[in-house]
Amino acid sequence: MTTFATSDGVEIFYKDWGSGQPVVFSHGWPLSADAWDSQMLVFTQNGYRVIAHDRRGHGRSAQPFDGNNMDRYADDLGELIEHLDLRDAILIGHSTGGGEASHYIGRHGNARVAKVVLVGAVPPVMLKSDGNPNGTPMEVFDSIRKGVLYDRSNFFQELTIPFYGFNRDGVEMNQGFRDSFWLQGMAGSVHGQYECIREFSEVDYTDDLKAIEVPTLVIHGDDDQIVPIDASGKLSAEIVSNAQLLVYEGGGHGLAQLEAERFNADVLTFIRS
Repeated sequence: MTTFATSDGVEIFYKDWGSGQPVVFSHGWPLSADAWDSQMLVFTQNGYRVIAHDRRGHGRSAQPFDGNNMDRYADDLGELIEHLDLRDAILIGHSTGGGEASHYIGRHGNARVAKVVLVGAVPPVMLKSDGNPNGTPMEVFDSIRKGVLYDRSNFFQELTIPFYGFNRDGVEMNQGFRDSFWLQGMAGSVHGQYECIREFSEVDYTDDLKAIEVPTLVIHGDDDQIVPIDASGKLSAEIVSNAQLLVYEGGGHGLAQLEAERFNADVLTFIRS
């Protein structure tokens, strides 16, 4: 496997395929780089270099007890970008990975970045509060913690239903997506995944979004049951100074897989523009 060691000694697994302008993918929780299989293959076929890593505590990367927080996730991404000396990169982040990509820019700037794509992403902040009335109540995240802590295997299986919208009329069940999600999730560290729940739910990424200076595409399904659009995608598109919002009507959280052909075409159009 291809890995590099971070400054705090954690081995991070990554894929680096093809040649051309680099496209860097950040995956959602509790998944791994494999969630981007379709995009990585199609983008290499269209002349891009694609890079995707497994976040620490996820997939094939090391499972440290410490450092399972968004500051460190963003720094790991930054160290990977510097390790590969990537420039003019396109950052694509799904869900928690959208927080990671945004926080990378908030901490490390725009110098190595050409464009950003946020997909069903958690910014600006998921947690409901007086200032964020459309957010998700804390008890929802506490139930996620309970599921991970006591029944992770079954919890991940059940999570695939709202994740892909298989509980919606007209959405065909895809057992392969469910199996792949479960395999990716179970490969990770229960400790790292548990700690990551706070990072995707309670961290406020507003200042990170304000720091993005490059063209940004926000893609979000208006039936996203995991990261509801009103408290996330719509607000992010307003906060980022140079952003456009693309709404997938009836789209769920896993739209990059469920609607891969459309998604790939939309993103390629954006990064070529």
